[in-house]
Amino acid sequence: MSLMKEASSLSELGFDVDKGAGFFRQVPSSGHDGEMTPLQPCERLTKVSVIGAGNVGMAIAQTILTQGLADEIALVDAEADRVRGEMLDLQHAAAFLPRFRIVAGTDVLALTRGSDLVIITVPRETTAASRMDQLRRNVALLREVVPAVAEGSPESLLVVVSNPVDVLAYAAWKLSGFPSSRVIGSGTDLDSARLRCLLAEHLGVGAQDVQAYMVGAHGDGALALWSSVRVGGMPVLSYLQKTHSSFDAEALEGIRRAVVGGAREVIGLKGYTSWAIGYSVASLARSLLRDQRRVYPVSVLAKGFVPGDAHEVFLSLPARLGRRGVLGVAAELELTGHEESTLRRSAETLWGYCQALGL
Repeated sequence: MSLMKEASSLSELGFDVDKGAGFFRQVPSSGHDGEMTPLQPCERLTKVSVIGAGNVGMAIAQTILTQGLADEIALVDAEADRVRGEMLDLQHAAAFLPRFRIVAGTDVLALTRGSDLVIITVPRETTAASRMDQLRRNVALLREVVPAVAEGSPESLLVVVSNPVDVLAYAAWKLSGFPSSRVIGSGTDLDSARLRCLLAEHLGVGAQDVQAYMVGAHGDGALALWSSVRVGGMPVLSYLQKTHSSFDAEALEGIRRAVVGGAREVIGLKGYTSWAIGYSVASLARSLLRDQRRVYPVSVLAKGFVPGDAHEVFLSLPARLGRRGVLGVAAELELTGHEESTLRRSAETLWGYCQALGL
């Protein structure tokens, strides 16, 4: 049974919208000739759309709102009652947040039109016969969503959060027709945050003071760039090797496995992940919308950046993010021979999936 529809505005209860506007009398501006002219509307506000109102999508939306990154936010989901309920819940918190406008529903084109940033958190993971079957289902849903986004928001930036994020970022790029610089996958940014968290706890410093990157394919194949890990400008790897006699390649691999398995542990305990990815994507949104030009390990078009591989695949590399999207990719990574070969194999595997999808 459908829930009784609750009013989200006084206009839905029959109140005249125009009469409400007269509660404050407008103050006109005066020109040099002494004539009074109406105030001009302010510049266009920042609009962010989140497609998928599940646990991940709502954590992202809530974090973006609490950080004041959007003046308008659109929530889109296939379940009309659910997404309306989420909208009302956030509306009821308006007194505790920076001023914002929120809309919600099932119509991708109408609701996301004019967005500056569109974040895709669908489809939700489902049980499938194989990884390829799952990918085909996911891409079929992106075929319904991405062209509508491209039509209504042709200048927007796309951030893909759904897994497998590297292949779906590639699919979003192909389906949107956007330049690759405006399509980004969340990639290994959260994996890198988990690595920073583990190292910070061990070293007794704040996680924000640890510079460490996971790169490559998101998931079990992600690589930790150990040689580049720094705290206060000091290399961490050499310190750990000096202070721990058993700190060898096996120990490093154990840390890497703990990092990439972090999501599975959280899911096993609470059933899903949400808060950390919410903060991760909100941080990406801040750099993109505010043109902060910060460096993040995110999934980008990696052609020309993976030694020995020339395929058009998306995988995670340190990238500089600003208002125009990906402004640059780290081209001089110091990789060991093993790391190079692992990165190349990941690119080849991802390319095989992309080819099989026929995009």
